[in-house]
Amino acid sequence: MPLFGNTFSPKKTPPRKSASLSNLHNLDRSTREVELGLDYGTPTMNLAGQSLKFENGHWVAETGISGGVDQREAQRLRKRNQQLEEENNLLQVKVEVLLDMFSETTAEFQIMKRELEELKSVNRRRK
Repeated sequence: MPLFGNTFSPKKTPPRKSASLSNLHNLDRSTREVELGLDYGTPTMNLAGQSLKFENGHWVAETGISGGVDQREAQRLRKRNQQLEEENNLLQVKVEVLLDMFSETTAEFQIMKRELEELKSVNRRRK
């Protein structure tokens, strides 16, 4: 036993095994997509006997008919519904403006009526 020597000498660790035993990491991207099947396509599901697929952020019927309504017809109805909602909002704003105008006119009329009555009373006192 050495007095000032190194008594602790750990064994060297064995080299690590390769992270992947396959050579897929050496392949280019397109070959990997073919090998691993990374092209999933559009998500589809079957719900209540109807097949749906996910396109452009919305679920649409694969057959083109959703609940007995043609998909184009449903899209047209959605667009028409939005137009009607916008028209309804515009008409509500117009009604509010007209009510404000009516209130202002009524208030002005009441002020003028009061002034007229005061002028009449002043005129009667002078006579």
